[in-house]
Amino acid sequence: MIKIFIRCKKYWPIMILLCGLLYGQVQLELALPNTMSNIVNNGIQGGGISSSVPDVLREETVEELLVWMSETDQEAFLDCFDLASVGENGQLVDKYPLLNEENLYIKKTNLSQENFELLDEAFSKSMLINTMMKESLSQQGNGDFSLILSMMNDAQKQEIINQAEIQMENLGESTIQSISKQLVLNEYTEIGLDLNQIQMNYLISSGKEMLFLSLGIMAIAILVGFLCSRMSAGISRMLRSEVFEKVESFSQAEFDKFSTASLITRTTNDVQQVQMVIIMVFRIVVYAPLMGIGALTKVLNTNLSMSWIIGLIIALCLGLVGIAFVFVMPKFKIIQKLIDKMNLVMRENLNGLLVIRAFNTQKHEEKRFDQASKDIRDTNLYINKVMISLTPIMNLVLNCGTLLIVWVGAGQLDLGNLMIGDMMAFIQYSMQVIMSFLMIAMVAIMLPRATVAADRILEVLETEPVIHDPVQPISFDETQKGTVEFKNVSFRYPGAENDVLHNISFTALPSQTTAFIGSTGSGKSTVMNLLLRFFDVSEGEILLDGVNIKEVRQHDLRDKIGYVPQKGILFKGTITSNLQNGKADASEDEIKEAIEIAQAKDFVENKPNQYLEEISQGGTNVSGGQKQRLAIARALIRKAEVFIFDDSFSALDFKTEAALRKSLNEMVQETKSTVLIVGQRIASIMDADQIIVLDKGEIVGKGTHKELLESCEVYKQIATSQLSKEELSHE
Repeated sequence: MIKIFIRCKKYWPIMILLCGLLYGQVQLELALPNTMSNIVNNGIQGGGISSSVPDVLREETVEELLVWMSETDQEAFLDCFDLASVGENGQLVDKYPLLNEENLYIKKTNLSQENFELLDEAFSKSMLINTMMKESLSQQGNGDFSLILSMMNDAQKQEIINQAEIQMENLGESTIQSISKQLVLNEYTEIGLDLNQIQMNYLISSGKEMLFLSLGIMAIAILVGFLCSRMSAGISRMLRSEVFEKVESFSQAEFDKFSTASLITRTTNDVQQVQMVIIMVFRIVVYAPLMGIGALTKVLNTNLSMSWIIGLIIALCLGLVGIAFVFVMPKFKIIQKLIDKMNLVMRENLNGLLVIRAFNTQKHEEKRFDQASKDIRDTNLYINKVMISLTPIMNLVLNCGTLLIVWVGAGQLDLGNLMIGDMMAFIQYSMQVIMSFLMIAMVAIMLPRATVAADRILEVLETEPVIHDPVQPISFDETQKGTVEFKNVSFRYPGAENDVLHNISFTALPSQTTAFIGSTGSGKSTVMNLLLRFFDVSEGEILLDGVNIKEVRQHDLRDKIGYVPQKGILFKGTITSNLQNGKADASEDEIKEAIEIAQAKDFVENKPNQYLEEISQGGTNVSGGQKQRLAIARALIRKAEVFIFDDSFSALDFKTEAALRKSLNEMVQETKSTVLIVGQRIASIMDADQIIVLDKGEIVGKGTHKELLESCEVYKQIATSQLSKEELSHE
């Protein structure tokens, strides 16, 4: 997969943007539980008070609190508040009506975080001590609290502070915060503030914050989904294009290595697997670690005493996923090969449909396909059963973990070490941590299949064709235009022990026809394939226009050749579009001329749409002879230097073939083209200027029809088996 991403440099900016968006989404999602906790702790339980430090204090209260503070704390405290005298500020009077009767201390709005933390600690401590003293004196029935404070010496005050600190240590942090906020509410009540309005304002503010966080998460999720889809679709398109382009450069040796069914699977199913995993990488592989680490940090900051629960749940979940991984991993490695096999069976069935019907083997083919489908079905069912079984087990573990958190958290609540909102946030953060690790584990199971698919794609992309263009190609010699020369050419297929062709030497000249004949398997078509450079010679060299064909670009070589294969292949489209495959800018007159030379004019012009008549896939809506004539016309329209007809007249009747060869000879004399014909019928080649007889990969005869009848026994045997004595004497 890493190599796939390296090949996608075009999409790196989008990948970086996605990582940034996912980081932002994680931060927003991590803020939600904390906001919810604040609503519960501060908005509901705390009456809308978010801090234990009030915004306003009575002068009387401040004087009492300063008694319990050190000189440093007193200075820090007074630096954070401004004294507002009675009737001094009209706006403050509207906000704090008590200011008409007594002085108030107003907290400054521009406090630094450091000053606020010092103030919070000093205020909470002194407020609790002051309250505890008031309650103690009230229970004892003592008189004026201010008078008693003024009568205390420093030693007595310090002793009270020390005792209060001991009592505070026994209280939980959450209890201290709760008491402090309640004391703030009491102070606000004395000042005459509307507590209901304070609480409502806090709830509305926190609710808006949660709404904006949720909208932000939704917007980022939509954008991430859109970018992921566009990027993955773009990468899959790029991979398909690269695979297709690579396959087009393959020689027959590479096609022998990769079956057609396998190449189709690699271009479709394998690319789809990669596309899916790219989405998973950014929606899970990048997102889950960010969320897991962030949530884990929040969990550890929330309550360390319950962190062991998270570790226990993660260990159980990863153990379950590990067990599933052991069982599922081997299946992922074979499923792509099973898809190859099913495609192969399907292609054979479709290509050989007529043969299957002719021999009544439909039931046998159905069993083959059923078996291939059953193998894929069984493998997928096994994988899905294992994966699906994880879901209820994981849910059970997660729910048990939630119960354990609530049970342990209840004890912490009772001790005052945890607030209800904090416990709710802890549960949410815990679920985020656990789900993040689970997503990573699930992706770890899914990745192997995508990795296998990616490796199969890269295997095609990284395959170097045996036949390739030279580093410094040269140009053809125009003074020897159309001359084809084989010099001591030998060839053996890759991996074969013996040569298919051995020591082949001949020269084919412009304006002449050179024919090849021989028994089946003698190497006639192989000679043509070597000239087209579908294979490279093992020994010797092939010259076209006086230049070794290995020293020129393949495109330039094939641009000089008009080729008609043994099996006439047409493409879906029209008659015109099929001929334009031979020459893209062919005019209407050129198309008509090629059709006429190929003796296809009659049946083409009798079609309802004539030259715009639709041709179905593979040319199945025309006969074999019509298909062959259209294939010949496609080659002729190029007016090439060299024409190759590889047994291309076999589907034509003698009359049509004779007329075609006559028209072809006239065109060749005009264009000065070289014609190479591979034939099985003596009648098709007997008028050739040069006939080359092949037998077991060697040239056993070379000359005209008359010369070979006298000098070549192999040719004579072929001729006498096809023609009568009168026909043999034809010159």
